[in-house]
Amino acid sequence: QVQLVESGGGLVQAGGSLRLSCAASGSIFSTNAMGWYRQAPGKQRELVATFTSIGTTNYADSVKGRFTISRDNAKNTVFLQMNSLKPEDTAVYYCNARIRTIPTMDGDYWGQGTQVTVSS
Repeated sequence: QVQLVESGGGLVQAGGSLRLSCAASGSIFSTNAMGWYRQAPGKQRELVATFTSIGTTNYADSVKGRFTISRDNAKNTVFLQMNSLKPEDTAVYYCNARIRTIPTMDGDYWGQGTQVTVSS
């Protein structure tokens, strides 16, 4: 009913940049927050960046100063601009959104993930 679709992943050399996007569609009453998580092989999924409906952003310490999250609220889309990429950024990046399908009924939704690989 609600679907998140990520795009923009790929292979890039260290120091390069990528821009991820994620669009939410379906039975959406409102989108309260959107964000990005990542999971490297053998590692736990971790928060990368979030953007609330009131404009509050937060970032993992490991990406501060390098990554920027932004939103296009009219299109229910969230972006992640990733600059100065490092090999340790290699992971599957997942879009997450907290969405109300009806008033007061919030749920968390996830995209399928997009692979980001940063070579040395």
